[in-house]
Amino acid sequence: MKGRIHSFQSLGAVDGPGLRYVVFMQGCSLRCAYCHNPDTWNTCGQEYSVDEVFEKILRYKPYFAESGGVTVSGGEPLMQWEFVSELFQQLHGAGIHTALDTAGIGDLNGARAVLLHTDLVLCDLKFSNEADYLRYCKGSVTSVMKFLKLTEDMRVPLWIRHVVVPGLTDSEEHVLKIVSLSAQFSNLQKLELLPFKKICMTKYNALGIKFPLSDYDECTDAAIQKLYQTIENCRKERSLK
Repeated sequence: MKGRIHSFQSLGAVDGPGLRYVVFMQGCSLRCAYCHNPDTWNTCGQEYSVDEVFEKILRYKPYFAESGGVTVSGGEPLMQWEFVSELFQQLHGAGIHTALDTAGIGDLNGARAVLLHTDLVLCDLKFSNEADYLRYCKGSVTSVMKFLKLTEDMRVPLWIRHVVVPGLTDSEEHVLKIVSLSAQFSNLQKLELLPFKKICMTKYNALGIKFPLSDYDECTDAAIQKLYQTIENCRKERSLK
C-alpha cells in the first residue's frame, strides 16, 4: 500500500498530546477560505509505502516515547483512508499512540476503517451551518456531523478545533453555537479555539492564488482568551439554572 505524502514533521508540539511525529497527506476536496496549506490541495504528492513511513517514524520513537505519538494530518487524510488505516494498524502493533487530524469529510466506511486503529481524533468544525460551510469551505456541515457521530459510536476520544477569524467567526453567538454543536458528543474531551493568522500568504503568492481572507485582521491571543471566558461564563450560568 502506497500513499501520496506532502511532508513530514519530526517533532510537532501542537498536533495532539505530547511530542508528535506528523505525517501530512496530500490532497483535499475542501477549499476553506482560511486554509494554511493550499499546497496540499492537489493529489500529486511523493509516494511512500506504509513500511517506508513506519520505518521513518520508528527512528523518532525514543523522542515522543509514551507521552506522544503519531498524528496523520493533511490535506485531508481520509481521502487516503486505506493507507492511513494500514499505517495506524502497524503503529498500534508497535504500541504507538495514533491521532487523526481531519476535517471530517469523506467516505464513512473508510473513516470507520481508520477509526478502528485511532486513539484520538482532532476534527475541525469550521462553521455552524450548511450555508457558511458551502460558501467558505465548499463543504457540508452535515457530513462533518455524521463523522463526529461515528467517532462517538466507536468511542474514539475527540478534540474539536475551531478557527476564530475576526469579523467572520469571532462573535460570541457563533462561538457558543460551535460549543453547543460540540457538546452533544459524549466522547468530546476538548474544544480548542485557534487564532486566525496570515503566515500562509507566502504560499498563496508562490502558487499564484489569491488568499480569500487577505483583508481580514489576524486574531489576537487576548481575543481567544476572552472567548474562552465567555464559554466558561455560559457554562456557569447554565449550571445555576
